[in-house]
Amino acid sequence: MTRELNLEKLKKKLTPEQYNICFLKGTETPFSGKYTYNKEKGTYNCVVCGQKLFSSTAKFDSGTGWPSFDDPVNLEHIELKPDNNLGMARTEVLCKNCGAHLGHVFDDGPTETGKRYCINSLSLDFQKQNTKK
Repeated sequence: MTRELNLEKLKKKLTPEQYNICFLKGTETPFSGKYTYNKEKGTYNCVVCGQKLFSSTAKFDSGTGWPSFDDPVNLEHIELKPDNNLGMARTEVLCKNCGAHLGHVFDDGPTETGKRYCINSLSLDFQKQNTKK
């Protein structure tokens, strides 16, 4: 999928809430997202294009109300942009493949990366790790 997205197709594929977050840069109410407390093993992918974004091994409970990760699966899969909206200096996290808004990253993470990728559940699609051998 390229960044030349058909917005009408996306409006049909995504829920209104997903569209609001991914393309109108909305946010979920804290502690409301379906992945906030998810502890299953697997991969969190972009809900729009399926790009692999975060591993469950990078997920931690930040206490902020959104799924938080200390590192993406691959830095090449995300794009970071300055976001000075709402009178705050933040760094927006986007899917590099399709441009969907995912959330923000902060430099206050508890691990050696020092990062806290604060991501909306509605911008993610969780793929559970197959535990059968």
